[in-house]
Amino acid sequence: MNTGGRLIAGSHNRNEFVLINADETARIRSVQELSGQVCHICGDEIEITVDGEIFVACNECAFPVCRTCYEYERREGNQACPQCKTRYKRLKGSPRVDGDEEEDDVDDLEHEFDYRDFDGLGPEQVAEALLAARLNTGRGSHLNNASGVYVQSEHNASPVDSTIPLLTYHNEDVDITSDDHALVVSPRSSNGNRVHPMPFPDPSTPLPPRSMVPQKDIAVYGYGSVAWKDRMEEWKRRQSDRLQVVKHEGGSDGGNYDGNELDDPDLPIMDEGRQPLSRKLPIPSSKINPYRLVIVIRLVILGLFFHYRILHPVKDAFGLWLTSVICEIWFALSWILDQFPKLYPIERETYLDRLSLRYEKEGKPSELASIDVFVSTVDPLKEPPLITANTVLSILAVDYPVDKVACYVSDDGAAMLTFEALSETSEFARKWVPFCKKFNIEPRAPEWYFSQKIDYLKNKVHPSFVRERRAMKRDYEEFKVRINGLVSTAQKVPEDGWTMQDGTPWPGNNVRDHPGMIQVFLGQSGVRDVEGDELPRLVYVSREKRPGFDHHKKAGAMNALIRVSAVLSNAPYMLNVDCDHYINNSKALREAMCFMMDPTSGKKVCYVQFPQRFDGIDRHDRYSNRNVVFFDINMKGLDGLQGPIYVGTGCVFRRQALYGYDAPIKKKPPGKTCNCWPRWCCLCCGSRKKTKSSAKKNKKKTKGRETSNQVHALENIEGQKELITNKSSETPQTKLEKKFGQSPVFIASARLEEGGVPRDANPAALLREAIQVISCGYEDKTEWGKEVGWIYGSVTEDILTGFKMHCHGWRSVYCMPKRPAFKGSAPINLSDRLHQVLRWALGSVEILLSRHCPLWYGYGGGLKSLERFSYINSVIYPLTSIPLLAYCTLPAICLLTGKFIVPQISNYASILFMLLFVSIAATSLFEMQWGGVGLDDIWRNEQFWVIGGVSSHLFALFQGLLKVLAGVNTNFTVTSKAADDGEFSDLYLFKWTSLLIPPTTLLIINIVGVVVGISNAINNGYDSWGPLFGRLFFAIWVIVHLYPFLKGLLGKQDRMPTIILVWSILLSSILTLLWVRVNPFVSRDGPVLEVCGLNCD
Repeated sequence: MNTGGRLIAGSHNRNEFVLINADETARIRSVQELSGQVCHICGDEIEITVDGEIFVACNECAFPVCRTCYEYERREGNQACPQCKTRYKRLKGSPRVDGDEEEDDVDDLEHEFDYRDFDGLGPEQVAEALLAARLNTGRGSHLNNASGVYVQSEHNASPVDSTIPLLTYHNEDVDITSDDHALVVSPRSSNGNRVHPMPFPDPSTPLPPRSMVPQKDIAVYGYGSVAWKDRMEEWKRRQSDRLQVVKHEGGSDGGNYDGNELDDPDLPIMDEGRQPLSRKLPIPSSKINPYRLVIVIRLVILGLFFHYRILHPVKDAFGLWLTSVICEIWFALSWILDQFPKLYPIERETYLDRLSLRYEKEGKPSELASIDVFVSTVDPLKEPPLITANTVLSILAVDYPVDKVACYVSDDGAAMLTFEALSETSEFARKWVPFCKKFNIEPRAPEWYFSQKIDYLKNKVHPSFVRERRAMKRDYEEFKVRINGLVSTAQKVPEDGWTMQDGTPWPGNNVRDHPGMIQVFLGQSGVRDVEGDELPRLVYVSREKRPGFDHHKKAGAMNALIRVSAVLSNAPYMLNVDCDHYINNSKALREAMCFMMDPTSGKKVCYVQFPQRFDGIDRHDRYSNRNVVFFDINMKGLDGLQGPIYVGTGCVFRRQALYGYDAPIKKKPPGKTCNCWPRWCCLCCGSRKKTKSSAKKNKKKTKGRETSNQVHALENIEGQKELITNKSSETPQTKLEKKFGQSPVFIASARLEEGGVPRDANPAALLREAIQVISCGYEDKTEWGKEVGWIYGSVTEDILTGFKMHCHGWRSVYCMPKRPAFKGSAPINLSDRLHQVLRWALGSVEILLSRHCPLWYGYGGGLKSLERFSYINSVIYPLTSIPLLAYCTLPAICLLTGKFIVPQISNYASILFMLLFVSIAATSLFEMQWGGVGLDDIWRNEQFWVIGGVSSHLFALFQGLLKVLAGVNTNFTVTSKAADDGEFSDLYLFKWTSLLIPPTTLLIINIVGVVVGISNAINNGYDSWGPLFGRLFFAIWVIVHLYPFLKGLLGKQDRMPTIILVWSILLSSILTLLWVRVNPFVSRDGPVLEVCGLNCD
């Protein structure tokens, strides 16, 4: 490109390239050169007004603010000066906003939104005309209509070109024509070559100058400068988008509008599509401040309590006293770890309408991000195929663009029953999905939709709804019969194994030795619903399994799904749900995208966690299956820190975060330098030393992050997606292969931050690559399970995976929509519930004894201190089982021996104990208030904490020690998902398990202790009742907490099970012998002999 000896200037940040004439007389001088001031908000130069004066926004303090920031603050801010807080007055040339005083004079903005001359023009042409009118305000030579809107003259009849300049990065690209470069010259100059068309008259056309001040050159006002063009483009974009919003929300006239429709004073507020998509809702100070005060008071009371307990030992029962004090100290530490992360709870609110305005423009394809949904299942006999089918149907019918959703079902048991059930599900989905979207029903899982005991005609106005609903219910019942027939057939496996319809043996006949299998059921060309519309993609995946390989259970299956989805669809976001967790709110994916796709705060969000809600639980929630305290109190507290922990299901992930990349670092503004002190000033020297040391730290931190820096995605240039790499993209191919494996297709997809696959990719070739990435040896010598994907090393891979992402600096978000996003089933009988808690506790013990323990892992990373407290509490809670078991045994021992853990209580001690109990109750009451939970939820949670602590947590601790220290592995038990065999049919089902032994023993010895204590008091007289009350209160506290366990043992039957009766007789006999040995009715000093008062002689 010939520059003719002229100076070439450019802005890499603003993506502009400018030609400036060397002629000194036509030199474009900046506003800063004229005024010497810059805006203290955005840093741009402050304009010169028409009168030649510096623009002043606030007449009270003259705080330097440019006109753009002034108008933005009046339109979308608090309409006040940032320095003196005085309300901004409306200046001439600025649009009106709510609250402006009525003015009698008529200025140049009276008819600003009069569009009556724009009939037949498109939105872009209207925006160009508005832009020209904005630029020519006060220049009467081109205002040739009454509204003050600029109209092209005959001399300027060429169409306005609004082509967006292309990216040049300081260098001329030989493939880009000169007309496409963003080159700007002064419209005043006559010797310049205009390379890029501008939306104002051609400078070569002889037109009279339009000087604001005749004595001054027009160039001094910034015409043609980089800053001025940037503001013009920004304003043009705003006006065009506002018109799009008005057309989108127009009446029934097909989008035709006249000037009256756009003359709405609220039009500037219609820019809602660019508002934040979500916001935080802090807990009101009237609720949270008293709560924090009670916590502080409780800490003080605990300090005084332990001061008294330690300084007042019980000498005649020193062992019992020492045991009780150790247990109480541990309980206090556990309470601190649990309580402190709840100091800053928040709630969140989403704006789904803004999400649609921003990413779903009328007449254009949806710009919402794609989402891959993962459903995991193992054993179809424990996880009924009908439940899995309902989950899949709810995903396929979700309220989201169909081309943006792909559902992957992982069958880790390679069961032909699951495959055939999924095939039937895909056929039924062709009817179910259009029915759901046509009538907008909720929920979109047919089993739960048809079983709702509500008025299904509410808000339904379509005349064919009743007829189509009856037909759909009949189709679903036929579908259920077919699924039940498959389950019945699968009960008896043929000797030769299963065969497919074409006679081919089923590849998964050997569950432990079979190849990888992939079947795309939906999403192919030609497979559409009954109305001819496209359906989301549905893919069946069963990874390869061979003897001698560690397949890492659920975590390995999820990592296989990550790789398969990256090859086939490569959505930037992923949702994982258990097979029994269906989508209860069809807008759940949109709720998550309000956080993930928020341009201001979404880049650092690694996942959005939804609370777990359950169906089929009894009204009293006997075993605290709903876990309301955790999901409605603890998780809200964590959301105010660095985000909630990952709970294994109902979670939307950012794919790049699962790939082990660090969170993007927010660049801090450059610090101010101190020029007011001499060099020898110790303060400045100290600051310089501090700067140098911080620079060294940053250098070290940068080195640590080099291995996990994100590779930038694609940028749309000339309609094609080309790979753009930054410094981290220079990573050698071998390094990426060591991290991600030997698949070049997967490595290429991992580079794409915005996801997507090549349009010209061969589907057959992609499927072959997908088979490769699910082979059992693919992860060998890679970072899968160590730094990438779901992390291995624990059966609770969810906690470990979320912990690793938080250590990389990411934050998570807790989303609680009014209608629960997901619902699932929970084990409601006692045995299954204890086994579920056992698996969770075992995973925590495994993390505690691994290198990923939060006690020593992740320091120097991005994990916040209080967030670490929460993770520490989540892995050490099984240790509480030992002090809890000892503490629940103490009441029975005290009642049987006549000893007590507290000496004779004084008035001071009585006050301390009372204050401690009051503070505990007050803490729970305030948590109920801001958490929105009920008293029964708090009490059930407390009861099951004791039941699970003395059974499942205790066994998990010993199993974890055996597994880590001795290498004794434990089997993973899949929690049974009950089918609908009757309401609460499993609640009274009794299954004997060794987990029932410790709580049964505690219950019996405390009941025996109460009987023995009361008998002893009756035998010894009135004086022994006083000390007895403390021991009785202690024992009754244990019995009341174990009461749900007792009800679970008795079940629905009228008599106690034989096994429980045998255990009771055995333990009662042992305790009776112990009681006889102790002989509490005899004085400790022997028989008391008194002189008889009668004279027998």
